[in-house]
Amino acid sequence: MGTAYETDIVAWANEQAALLRSGDMSAIDIEHIAEEIEDVGKSEQRELSSRMSVLLAHLLKWQFQPSHRGISWEATIHTQRNNIARRIRKTPSLKASLSDTDWWADAWDDAVEAASKETGVPYTEFPEVCPWAIDEVMRQNFFPGDDEPSSSRMHG
Repeated sequence: MGTAYETDIVAWANEQAALLRSGDMSAIDIEHIAEEIEDVGKSEQRELSSRMSVLLAHLLKWQFQPSHRGISWEATIHTQRNNIARRIRKTPSLKASLSDTDWWADAWDDAVEAASKETGVPYTEFPEVCPWAIDEVMRQNFFPGDDEPSSSRMHG
């Protein structure tokens, strides 16, 4: 084998792809290929969790700092909702994460930490667990603590 996995992962990946395409199965690095394939799934899950944490943090900021609400927060909320929905559409198996309590707890903890840092509101002031159902979180017109219609909020 030419390049070691630990030395240059990009060169290694290119070599492994060429070996697979040529059918030279005896020379491939099966163990590391298996690890990389598993990592692809983990990477998708991390991206979903990161996007959900950003969304939840902005929903918390929206609820806890109504005087700071603005178009940029609203845009971030809409963008994250759209990106989460797109990720799930393109990778349907990710939807299972949305009903995993451990996954939610991690996403929520990250969101509360971010919201606390960005608002100055103490971590302990936020709910211990997410108070909203996934359907609410993902609904385009849901903004916690906001009774104003979205059309007047966007243009007001």
